[in-house]
Amino acid sequence: MVRLTFAILKWSPFIQPMTNPGATISTEVCYHCGEVCQESTVHFQKKSFCCTGCQTAYQILDESGLCSYYDLESNPGINLRNTRSRTRFDYLEDEEVISRIADFQNQQQLSVSLYIPNIHCTSCVWLLENLQRLDSGILQTKVNFLKRELDVLIDTESTSLRKVVEQLTTIGYEPEIRLDKLDATTSKSHQNRSLWLKLGVAGFAFGNIMLFSFPDYLDTGNSGLGGQFHIFFGVLNIVLALPVLIYSSSDYLKSAFAALSQRGVNLDVPISIGILALFGRSFYEIVSGTGTGYMDSFTGLIFFLLIGKLVQQKTFNRLSFNRDYKSYLPIAINVSENSGAEKSVSLDKLVPGMEIRLRNQEMVPCDSTLLTEKAFVDYSFITGESDPVEVSRGELIYAGAKLIGASASFKTEEEVENSYLTKLWNHEAFTNNDKELKLTSFADRISPFFTVAVLGISALAGMYWLQTAGMEMALSVFTAVLIIACPCALALSTPFTLGSALNVLSLNGLFVKNHLLLENLSKASAVVFDKTGTLTNKEEATVIFKGIALSGEEKSLIYSACAQSVHPISRKIAAFIQDHGYGKHSPDSFYEVSGKGIFASFDGCFVCVGSRTFLAEQTKTPLSEVAESDYNGSVAHVSINGEYLGYFGIKAGLRNGVSDLLQSLKTSVLTYLISGDNESQKEELEGYFAHQQSLLFNKSPEEKLEFLKELQKEHQKVVMIGDGLNDAGALKQSDFGIALSDDISSFSPACDAILEGKSLKKLKNFIEFSQGSMNIIIMSFVLSLLYNTVGLGFAITGHLSPLVAAILMPLSSISVMVFTFLTTRYKARKLGLAIWK
Repeated sequence: MVRLTFAILKWSPFIQPMTNPGATISTEVCYHCGEVCQESTVHFQKKSFCCTGCQTAYQILDESGLCSYYDLESNPGINLRNTRSRTRFDYLEDEEVISRIADFQNQQQLSVSLYIPNIHCTSCVWLLENLQRLDSGILQTKVNFLKRELDVLIDTESTSLRKVVEQLTTIGYEPEIRLDKLDATTSKSHQNRSLWLKLGVAGFAFGNIMLFSFPDYLDTGNSGLGGQFHIFFGVLNIVLALPVLIYSSSDYLKSAFAALSQRGVNLDVPISIGILALFGRSFYEIVSGTGTGYMDSFTGLIFFLLIGKLVQQKTFNRLSFNRDYKSYLPIAINVSENSGAEKSVSLDKLVPGMEIRLRNQEMVPCDSTLLTEKAFVDYSFITGESDPVEVSRGELIYAGAKLIGASASFKTEEEVENSYLTKLWNHEAFTNNDKELKLTSFADRISPFFTVAVLGISALAGMYWLQTAGMEMALSVFTAVLIIACPCALALSTPFTLGSALNVLSLNGLFVKNHLLLENLSKASAVVFDKTGTLTNKEEATVIFKGIALSGEEKSLIYSACAQSVHPISRKIAAFIQDHGYGKHSPDSFYEVSGKGIFASFDGCFVCVGSRTFLAEQTKTPLSEVAESDYNGSVAHVSINGEYLGYFGIKAGLRNGVSDLLQSLKTSVLTYLISGDNESQKEELEGYFAHQQSLLFNKSPEEKLEFLKELQKEHQKVVMIGDGLNDAGALKQSDFGIALSDDISSFSPACDAILEGKSLKKLKNFIEFSQGSMNIIIMSFVLSLLYNTVGLGFAITGHLSPLVAAILMPLSSISVMVFTFLTTRYKARKLGLAIWK
């Protein structure tokens, strides 16, 4: 029995809008959160609020002088109607827990990073960066809007972490602290910092060496500054270039060495040859006094290569694609003590035999036995089955189930690490780690041939000049060929094309983990969909009514009765009627039988909504007089004053745009549906797939994975789209696994890409765009090879001057960057994808 968030429900042709004779629903808008004040409206300082929670948040901000929050955005607040008990924050008083989630801690101060999913606008950022005015114990705050993270520095002598979290919760910004936070060895990744440092060193050296070399570019007669300061500038160039060689280029040199150690060749091999040749010849010319060297080209080469590497990482560095089971669990749970009081305990301290208390929508953290009489649990996260399951006292409930409706008590039977959820996650079928190990770029595949060609050309040119002009000229030409043929533009074409493609895809709601995986998406020949939560969406539910035409008063009574319940079917019926303007009465009495139905009275008028048997029992109506439904979905029968009126039919609808997507996809690729759910919607979905055999229901996670393996044995490139743990194995096995999420920052299965729910309808465009990106890479390769050909003409003839190298090498890199940027956006625009935001 869950209170759901509703999207627009479809209006049934069986119910026509009528004038409502009862009480009308308020159309006032909450000053804090902007939601319609649907039930009781709270007034304060001539402002309307939908609940006391929103009023409290406004009062706190008003008293602290923070009402500018409302000036930056219209109704920026978060709805606080369903704010839960604060006892769940007891664990934040545990020193061991605090030490494990803190970034820094001493006796006076504590620094911690908090993930806050409700950050959504400039008002949120402004408010969170002014928390010091709410609590003087908060010394400093900093918001990372993209990651939705708040860095907080606290004076522990004036306040506590628990008080800060409770204060954030009060104003609508409750942090989400998960179990995996306890096991994090570090809160920050140093990888990006190292890359930025390498880029900074290369950029600093590149800019200064260009300045030092500028007199030499212009001093062709050796009579000006170039002649006077030749040695001085040369030494400075070597000093600046050494850190670039040793530090900034280290990744390329190590990668080339590793490839050669394994008797292989990747693109880093010819790049490293060019790097060493460029530095070596420049060092020789400067030390021997025979020339000014190419240190400017050397540092410029490293600088542009590192920019390419940075582009690859920036698009997806705010998302987490590799999830384990701990990412789905809260950091603590409420445990009932012998005295009856509840205490919050971190999950890693749960042991068998403890009594835990869960509330609506909370996940069962470990295998447990139900102590309450009855409860409803949702296993869709594990099995894909969309309908809640009724369980009775004494039944075992597996970890990963979500409680629906009223709170319930459980006795833990296993530790978190030994529960079914953990075993399922760690199943060998879910740990396919070979996919990314097999990924190679087009550049790496041609690099052996390119390396042999470059060495061959340089050797032939060297031998020719050895016979014609002697050893010195031969060595000069040999190294010149290695320098100019360094595939810097070739190396940049793939990361910049795919980096630009990833940027376009992210603007349209698809966030890809590894740029090399786009090639797998471009080769897609089969697309496999999960059903529950992927093609269908509970928020797109369809509600119909079949029976006697209802009057406005009858609709108002049914709405008023259903509005008292938290069961999902009751809430959908209430929202369905409410959307069309029918008012609300206050019941004289109300009771609900879990999983069966509700009964309410209004001034002597009795309303009953529920199953056939419940209706017959409550109204003393013969069961034969309550119509049997052939509706393909959930059904709730209705009677008023003992008169049977009909039934409501409710079923999850398809996501917006999915119908058109499936129709268009089946003309170009094989499409399949595989679900752990039952066949209730099979007939509805058959028309969207080419064959009946393309729809598979009641499949376990292992069966889903085996089905994908069979497709791959038939040489199909498989794209899998799912949303729950039951899809994790298939997502891993597929050539391109997409986890669908209505919130990209929420937790989703391990995957190759995360797709926003609203962007699923663009899937065919994404596939076509990835195919276009592969073609752009080939075109950019041709462009870079043209530059190499021109450069080789200078090198082989012995006319490669520092000025020519300084112009040609950066020009080739910049032109490839510009070309890939413009062409990917042209392709995206042609397909109707957003290119700016």
